[in-house]
Order: sequence, then C-alpha cells, then structure tokens
Amino acid sequence: MTEPTEQEIKKRAYELWERNGRPEGKEDEFWRLAEQELRNEDKSSPVRTPDTL
Repeated sequence: MTEPTEQEIKKRAYELWERNGRPEGKEDEFWRLAEQELRNEDKSSPVRTPDTL
C-alpha cells in the first residue's frame, strides 16, 4: 500500500473534524488520526477519536 497523499489526509481529517462537532484546537490530532486511518484502511482496527488517543 502506498502512503496517503497530503490531499487525502486533509480530506479525511476535515471529515473527522466535522463528524466530531468541529472542536477548536484539535487540528493536529485529527490530522494524525486521518493519517493513521488511511494507512490502516485494509486492516481491521477499532475506530478511535482524538479524545481516545
């Protein structure tokens, strides 16, 4: 599997941010979560939110 592009991470992070009520100051956490999700898409892993990191 190839590494996710910056655009893919940005899109996923924005979707996660919106789904979680658009909290301020959590941009880096949503970015890391999006990056992790995209890298692990083929693997079975529990859904995590920035609050559980």
